[in-house]
Amino acid sequence: MQSGRDAETEEERTEASQHIWDSLDPAHLYPPGDSLTHLGPLLWTEPRPSAWNSSRDERFSPQPKGTRESGRPHRQYLSDQSVRILHAKVAQKSYGNEKRFFCPPPCVYISGSGWKPKQDLLNDAGAGNSCYKLCGYMSLDSSSAAQADSFKLTFEDQPDSRMFACAKSLYISDTDKRKHFRLVLKLLLSSGQEVGSFHSKLIKVISKPSQKRQSMKNADLCISAGSRVALFNRLRSQTVSTRYLAVEQGAFVASARQWTAFMVTLVEDQLLVCDGFICYGCVVQLVCTDSGVALPPMVIRKMNKQHAVLDVDEPVSQLHKCAFQFKDNSQMYLCLSNERIIQYQASSCLREQSREMLNDGSCWTIIGTEAVEYTFCEGFACVQGSVSPIPVITGLEVNGGGHVATLEVHGENFGPHLKVWFGNVEAETMLRSPKSMLCVVPDVSAFSGEWRLLRHPVTVPLSLIRLDGLIYRSSYSFTYTPEHNTLPLARGAQQNAPDSDTLIDSIHQEFTRANFHLFMQS
Repeated sequence: MQSGRDAETEEERTEASQHIWDSLDPAHLYPPGDSLTHLGPLLWTEPRPSAWNSSRDERFSPQPKGTRESGRPHRQYLSDQSVRILHAKVAQKSYGNEKRFFCPPPCVYISGSGWKPKQDLLNDAGAGNSCYKLCGYMSLDSSSAAQADSFKLTFEDQPDSRMFACAKSLYISDTDKRKHFRLVLKLLLSSGQEVGSFHSKLIKVISKPSQKRQSMKNADLCISAGSRVALFNRLRSQTVSTRYLAVEQGAFVASARQWTAFMVTLVEDQLLVCDGFICYGCVVQLVCTDSGVALPPMVIRKMNKQHAVLDVDEPVSQLHKCAFQFKDNSQMYLCLSNERIIQYQASSCLREQSREMLNDGSCWTIIGTEAVEYTFCEGFACVQGSVSPIPVITGLEVNGGGHVATLEVHGENFGPHLKVWFGNVEAETMLRSPKSMLCVVPDVSAFSGEWRLLRHPVTVPLSLIRLDGLIYRSSYSFTYTPEHNTLPLARGAQQNAPDSDTLIDSIHQEFTRANFHLFMQS
């Protein structure tokens, strides 16, 4: 079993740890939240659905102190850099000479104020703005690394201070026999310096949309409640006529260049339900995952050519054509007209009462989407190389409790160059495998010396820090839950409390360290 300590000498490790510790702010108290706790019940939660669009509280960030003399560098170097990739869950395979481009196209959003300080550094060095211009290439994970086989991304500034680009001509051919693949985004500076490589989530390959009634055995092809979806309209199967349902400046539009991910939820008794699968005939609501703007409750209907079928209740599948009937007005449907979103009044079908006639603008294709976000911060670190491979935390598991606890971190791309940090406190970390690390949970006194007088939880964020000081943020946190059965000290004992506390803390630290090493050796 390999230890993170093996990657460096004890002296180098101590010096690097002390350098980071000296640059940290004191800890603050967090309100209780969804996190992992070892003094209370275990709450093992995945990253929140909106985590990729949530703001972070910087009070616990492992970051340098800001003084009057270093105020400007403090504001510059403590900013995060985020890369977010949006893509569809499935991709339709191309056959022969045809090219079925991924629809909706994979999108990349660059955000965070940490990109500008690096540009300022290059400007101060006389490199100029042109050397810092960001460029990117996106390809399938098994394709050639040559840029000619990749789609070159052109980033453009957005009104919300983000940069945006999309890969419009990516496809997978029939010579590729894989059932799943990932997208790879490679970011570089125009000077040639590599920023890093970023991977999407797994994408399932399908030959064509299934027209059969889906069963629960094909759950990966069904649209589940609470998941993210995208909607697009394509007239006469022409790619150039594709319009995506999007939200711009708080309004719903039909965009030809950008698409928005919506959370689709079931509406039952005026309550939003995120369990089960979406079936035709159900009342659903579409909520923008970026802004929170929502459409009114609508009934989802299956489309058969230009008819909305009213008596179908089968599960909705990937790339199905469907219509959305407004719940409060049964003959009005969600429709697009050029770039506007309007309501279209359906006409009854004389031959079949279970069908209604719609126009082309009311026919939408639904597809599940995924979003993955990578956030890192250079701090005062001088990162000359790539930030990848980027470690990703996927789960936590606590062992022990009380004053002796270890935390097992599950994820990907772990190595001996990484340490687990609880807020501003480095934890003693041991590498078990590229997908698992074990660390000692720091004593809560590291965050509050008055812990024994507190009776509310303390929550700290978890992050991974590379040996060169590069900080990898995570959406996970850890909560210390107080023990409420502690008896108050007698008046005479309060005077000796500081000395006894110091002795107990010292014994605890030595016992925890010894227990940790014995556990790893066994």
